[in-house]
Amino acid sequence: METSFAPANLDPNQSALVMIEFQREWLDEDIGKLNTLIEDRAQLEQSRQGAQKALRAARKNGTHVIHVPCLFENDYPEIGGQRPSGLFHAIPNAGTWTGEGCAFAEGFEPDKKEFVVKGRVGASTFAHSNLDAYLRNNGITDLYLAGYALHVCVESTLRQGHDLGYTMHVIEDATSAFTKEQREHVLQNVVHHFGDHLTVDVFAETFSSSRVSA
Repeated sequence: METSFAPANLDPNQSALVMIEFQREWLDEDIGKLNTLIEDRAQLEQSRQGAQKALRAARKNGTHVIHVPCLFENDYPEIGGQRPSGLFHAIPNAGTWTGEGCAFAEGFEPDKKEFVVKGRVGASTFAHSNLDAYLRNNGITDLYLAGYALHVCVESTLRQGHDLGYTMHVIEDATSAFTKEQREHVLQNVVHHFGDHLTVDVFAETFSSSRVSA
């Protein structure tokens, strides 16, 4: 699997690490309903460790950090009634994304200066949220995606971000799908249409180099 490498001269001030759904629903084995659906447990643990490293690197090197939770009110009024299919059918049926599962997972709590996206309703982190306004008003052009699930919300964000004019990158070992096959499909057949993918080590080295040369 070929990995795309980010250029070494990117400006951390114009770049953001986008942390998608680092919440207990995915990362807490005791209460996370979605956690139980991930068949490839090694992939999940790799994503946890990779995301922690990416978060440390972004904070150290002055890269913007953006947290995008999934949150619904009780009884899902945002969805507005039962749907026959799709996420707006699956989420109420499973009872996910309300209550304690919505809390940020341990080790992924936002710092005070980090932006937490609000208003999102949909798979893409841009859907009905204030993310696009924040990015444009702060001169951010390059987005580095981490989170869950790779083949759903990360991919949806990748596609919409590309169409909105952003340069999109997926940190491949800071995100997880449910299975190995899902992960390989996205990385091999989808990402190159909308951006590129890189390892967390390359992400950390890229912005360390940029900081030193600035």
